[in-house]
Amino acid sequence: MPSQPANVLALPTVPYSEQMVATNGIDLHVVMAGPQEGPLVLLLHGFPEFWRAWGQQIDRLAGAGYRVWAVDQRGYNLSDKPAGVDAYNLHLLSDDVIGLLDAAGVAQAAVVGHDWGAAVAWWTANRYPERVSHLVAMNVPHPVVLMRHLRASWRQRLRSSYIAFFQIPGLPEAMLRAGDWRSLARTVRGSARPGTFGEDDMRALRDAWAQPGAITAMLNWYRAVGKAPRLPNLRIAPPTLIIWGAKDNFVGRETAVQSAALCTQARLEFIEEATHWVHHEEPERVGQLLLEFLAQ
Repeated sequence: MPSQPANVLALPTVPYSEQMVATNGIDLHVVMAGPQEGPLVLLLHGFPEFWRAWGQQIDRLAGAGYRVWAVDQRGYNLSDKPAGVDAYNLHLLSDDVIGLLDAAGVAQAAVVGHDWGAAVAWWTANRYPERVSHLVAMNVPHPVVLMRHLRASWRQRLRSSYIAFFQIPGLPEAMLRAGDWRSLARTVRGSARPGTFGEDDMRALRDAWAQPGAITAMLNWYRAVGKAPRLPNLRIAPPTLIIWGAKDNFVGRETAVQSAALCTQARLEFIEEATHWVHHEEPERVGQLLLEFLAQ
């Protein structure tokens, strides 16, 4: 029987601190744990989460001796929310990561991302391979693979049709806010294994969504997709681990295979019983994979 955590957005149990870190012209809220001298692991959440998406993995990584930074990405929760769609293109988002590494005083870090966080991790590893010691991507493929798949697959275009709706100014914000975030909460819970997100989890998410300016900033990530700059390279040089919940409703598993083929060193792990929310549904398995990979 698959493991089922009671509270997937639980606060870390290890000692941690919270700081606003200046990077790339903005301030990002960062939760820090683990020994200062340990190798840095940067944790990047996706839509519509925030840093607590990684609470369970912060405990594992910090307990294993890693220096862990879990970030509220730009536009989310307590981080700065610059105005305008252009402030959310992937070049800027990857530059945020490099600014965090500079602020931490390290030449390299492991970059771990889920969903949009995985897209930023892919982009960073492509643009700045010398700064990424390990890349871990969960349930979002290499950006070029995703764009090819969108062009070639009507099924993928149907799965991604919500992105077109998000392009409408103002209307998505109003719809998502309605009824105490009813539709967004239903989407999160409905795309996960039954019982994955408890009431405490949803309360934490609603609090993050309700931060001033947050929902527009979060949607601006999608609105900036059509303005994405080109990647400098196709292949990914840093060692890469792709963790994929095979029952993902949003992106087909074939894109994970195609993404691995574009990596110089890739390990692909399907977790057959997990959905898009693999890091929540199978935290022990994901934690084990992370520690094995980062030790290499």
